[in-house]
Amino acid sequence: MKPFLENIILRTTLKFKQHKNKHLEKPSEYQLAKKYRELIISFKRNIKNLILIVVGIFSASFGFKGFLLTNDFIDGGATGISLLIAAITNIPLYLLIIAVNFPFILLGYKIMGKRFTIKTALAISGLAICVALVPFPNVTDDDLLVAIFGGFFLGAGIGLSIRGGAVIDGTEILAIYLSRKFGTTIGDIIILINIVIFSVAAYFLSIEIALYSMITYISASKTLDFIIEGIEEYIGVTIVASQSNRIKEMIIEKMGRGVTIYKGQGGYAKNGIEKDVKIIYTVITRLELNKLNTEIEKIEPTAFIVMNRIKDIKGGMIKKRPLH
Repeated sequence: MKPFLENIILRTTLKFKQHKNKHLEKPSEYQLAKKYRELIISFKRNIKNLILIVVGIFSASFGFKGFLLTNDFIDGGATGISLLIAAITNIPLYLLIIAVNFPFILLGYKIMGKRFTIKTALAISGLAICVALVPFPNVTDDDLLVAIFGGFFLGAGIGLSIRGGAVIDGTEILAIYLSRKFGTTIGDIIILINIVIFSVAAYFLSIEIALYSMITYISASKTLDFIIEGIEEYIGVTIVASQSNRIKEMIIEKMGRGVTIYKGQGGYAKNGIEKDVKIIYTVITRLELNKLNTEIEKIEPTAFIVMNRIKDIKGGMIKKRPLH
């Protein structure tokens, strides 16, 4: 029954497209199967993104109402601006979340596109509604615990939302825009914005609250990095060596990792003759780096090795348990 219904839905969809464009031919079984696979992948991805964003919203709301609000602590970025204005004035936080992020949403439409903007607008609206309507208990009044765990839940919320394809803090959108316009790094822009925010907090609230708020920001940013990059840090390793076959076998057999072989040509030679070389590329975790260097040194101590940090990966053998 299920395949029959799926077939009807797909045929109806394709017939509708065919009606709009009469030059389209009748869909084949292959096209139906391909469309069905794409539909299932998109559906699963959207459900996963929705769950991540919803969990992120509740986590950030808990960080706000369970820790930060009652102690007037703030964070960096747009959330920090919202918390700062809420601490100085009597304006409700849920209104400030929308008002402060609204310019960033418009900017996001310009630099990130319509789809991203809609998801971000819905996520920020959801955060505001959650803060306004969902009751959360005040967990603790200890300043250090408030700073650390308030930042933890807030950073986790922002990170999960980013994983879901949206943001609930618009500062990064501004940082991307300014970095493109002035040629600076995104990190430098965010640091400058936060310096201004914490300086204003020290003036209007107190230096002590500003210092605790910096702890909140550090806790949030580290949690955000953990959520985005994962528990393991990946390293891309490029190896140029004359014993490339032996090194390749070592990586596959001893390290349990996959390799990619590039054909290259040496650009430096004393006799002026360029030599063809095999360039090995593999991805390992940071914890495996020492073992890889040791094994390469056993085979060829003079091998040329280049290492680069990788934010995230998908597929291949890296997620599998290494061989022992």
